[in-house]
Amino acid sequence: MNKLIFGVAVWASFLAARATEPAATVTVGVEFGVTNGIVKPVNGVGQPPILGWNNFSMFHYLKEIGVPYSRLHDVGGAFGKNVYVDIPNLFRDFDADENDPANYDFAFTDQLMKALVENGIEPYFRLGVTIENQFMVRAYRIHPPKDFAKWARICEHIIRHYNEGWANGFHYGITYWEIWNEPETCEFPAVNEMWTGTPEQYYELYDLTAKHLKQCFGDSIKVGGYASTSFRAIYYEPELYGMDLAREEMDRSYHVAKYRMDFFLGFMEYIRAHASPLDFFSWHSYVDVEKTCAYARFLHKTLKEYGYGNAETHLNEWNNAFDRLLIGTSYASAQAAAMMLAQQNEETSLLCYYDARLQLSSYGGLFNCQTKKPVSTYFAFQAFNELYRLGTQVKCDVNGEGLFAVAAKEEDGAKKAVLISNCGEDQEICLPRLIGFSAYLVDQDHALDLVTVNANRFVLKKDRVLLLTNYTR
Repeated sequence: MNKLIFGVAVWASFLAARATEPAATVTVGVEFGVTNGIVKPVNGVGQPPILGWNNFSMFHYLKEIGVPYSRLHDVGGAFGKNVYVDIPNLFRDFDADENDPANYDFAFTDQLMKALVENGIEPYFRLGVTIENQFMVRAYRIHPPKDFAKWARICEHIIRHYNEGWANGFHYGITYWEIWNEPETCEFPAVNEMWTGTPEQYYELYDLTAKHLKQCFGDSIKVGGYASTSFRAIYYEPELYGMDLAREEMDRSYHVAKYRMDFFLGFMEYIRAHASPLDFFSWHSYVDVEKTCAYARFLHKTLKEYGYGNAETHLNEWNNAFDRLLIGTSYASAQAAAMMLAQQNEETSLLCYYDARLQLSSYGGLFNCQTKKPVSTYFAFQAFNELYRLGTQVKCDVNGEGLFAVAAKEEDGAKKAVLISNCGEDQEICLPRLIGFSAYLVDQDHALDLVTVNANRFVLKKDRVLLLTNYTR
């Protein structure tokens, strides 16, 4: 009787285990002998982790995971703490002589830039202002400059300060200079958090500034904009925009999405008509990986149609787990890794995650703002950095539901790695050609920790990130 009960219990346990096993095995086909370009800098971040006033002691965390760029927008909170980066912080009296170094206030921004550069992080400089979320009370700095040509010359002198040593400056060789941010957040300028002017005013500001800066600095810098809010309209009317997508029902967000799309297409028409320089087009996404990839394809298609197919495209604000309750979860780290892996295989040139701040926020996803320690998403970035350091992407085919993977090697092929993120259900994964690879796991309980895994065949649970290397980290 006891044996029978025991046997039934064992069989029931076996059935329960089988019920949770993956239904099929997914093969990830890696061919280290077939190269596929470079591993792109999709592991940049937005505003860096400043501790209080001018304390940059946390920047070493970004250095340790190889963050290549930090985009300087919204730095230090409202109005950039009135000291960092924003044009009105650097040039406080717009009526003053823009050619006189005495009229510039570089003090705090100099220290920020120095700290970034010393930690191996290239600043990605947004020329403009911080978002004013309380604009409904009063808008201070988000109006169009009263003299566009002078504003462009102010930008010129800021670049000269950081790249050419002007006004006791530096020779940092900063590459990317972005003209404004999200000038099309809302169809009504009076309630727009970033730009109270008309679309045409922004187009003119961009054209004049971009031409002036390229005339001054040529190809020593790259100039672009405009940090587009989104391309959501392609899901409301995919056929109108030449996209093969499942159409979504129009809701009350349609009119804003349509305005943003009209703004974008108007911008493209304007810069084509005026032969405006555009080294890069920057854009934002706070939706899932699939939709973000659709945005990327639409953008690349449209740039080509307007004659700007060689322009870089920068997803320089993104976050697909922006909720305080998700910070530090396995879900957040898997989603972040998936976005970087997916965009590596799109036309997107560069990514900056929004963001690396330490303030209590739904968006600051790399650190626990109370303990000031890294959380799971930070280690997803650290895992991707292994690919970025190796440098050469190789062929890696994967077709599992919610599964993303990229493989890389050193130029000489000595070191090799595969990074996998599973945003689907538990999946059994087969990598038949991997011999002698170690495995490192990222989730809310594992900080890229070495784990015992047969690299040729294993089950990767939902919301887990696994790094496989043929070397010891």
